[in-house]
Amino acid sequence: MTTSDIRITDLKPLGPPRSFIESQPITPQIAKVVTETRTAIENIENRTDSRMMMLVGPCSIHDEKAGIEYAEKLYPIAQEVKDTILVVMRVYFEKPRTTVGWKGLINDPNLDGTFDIQTGLKRARDFLLQVGAVGLPSGTEFLDPFTPQYMADLISWGAIGARTTESQTHRQMASGLSMPIGFKNGTGGSCQIAVDAMVAARSPHAFLGIDLDGRASVVNTTGNKAQQLILRGGSTGPNYDEASVNSATSLLEVANLRRNVVIDCSHANSNKDHNRQPIVFREVIRQRTAGNRGVIGLMLESHLNEGNQSLGNPADLKYGVSITDACINWETTKTLLREAHAILS
Repeated sequence: MTTSDIRITDLKPLGPPRSFIESQPITPQIAKVVTETRTAIENIENRTDSRMMMLVGPCSIHDEKAGIEYAEKLYPIAQEVKDTILVVMRVYFEKPRTTVGWKGLINDPNLDGTFDIQTGLKRARDFLLQVGAVGLPSGTEFLDPFTPQYMADLISWGAIGARTTESQTHRQMASGLSMPIGFKNGTGGSCQIAVDAMVAARSPHAFLGIDLDGRASVVNTTGNKAQQLILRGGSTGPNYDEASVNSATSLLEVANLRRNVVIDCSHANSNKDHNRQPIVFREVIRQRTAGNRGVIGLMLESHLNEGNQSLGNPADLKYGVSITDACINWETTKTLLREAHAILS
């Protein structure tokens, strides 16, 4: 009588992280971008770098060609504003779902329910290498605890999302990640959940994971003190207003954490209306220029073209349009970055 795996239909071997890293190696040029950006973000957190950090890019990557075209447009603007703004491109491959839906390029790279995760990991790593070759740093959300072993060497900034910030697994994972990490407030709007996550991730942990050869391992970490609280709103409404920001920074202070807040201009802060992202963006810049240095950054969901579309038949998808959350278009993005640069200057 079998008592295990009764609901498992298949187990497919996955290549170890080392095989991906060796076949798709990081270059010295890209390693320089990654390390310099990580250091710059920590300096922004420590107030030794006076710039703002801005995480800008598509809600998710589903079409690498459109994503690289976006990166090639973003790079010159990032250079143009670099004295006041540190631009990091959003490169999101893992999408947590409230119920069901497309879970990202790693999980289903062919957009057809074949779930070719081996190919998804290869394509994700290749995309990160291409973005790095353009000269841009990448930021992503870490969802599956195995994923960092396959691509964390190429990531300059990471996030723990609203649905996972309360998860012990993700707090432990964050404690060992090599880059600065932002923790989103919970979907209900609670910032205390994220503050608790930050306190937990600062501490050393031991947990189960895999090594570069794919072997089950006990992972021991030192703790990660490079952190920010990300305000994304919640079911109770937006939380980018001045009172909400002050309340959030007070929670950080009580917990003996740095008063570092990043505002997500999308999600509940824009009531999931991409046309409201510029409103949130401009209010964040106003607070920053009014003297709130605790607002160290913001996030924009932006693509080549605005809005979003249902996945449906992959052959029928519009080019450069998100298949997850709705995004502002490139022209609006460029205008906002230049506008912020002029004000921050």
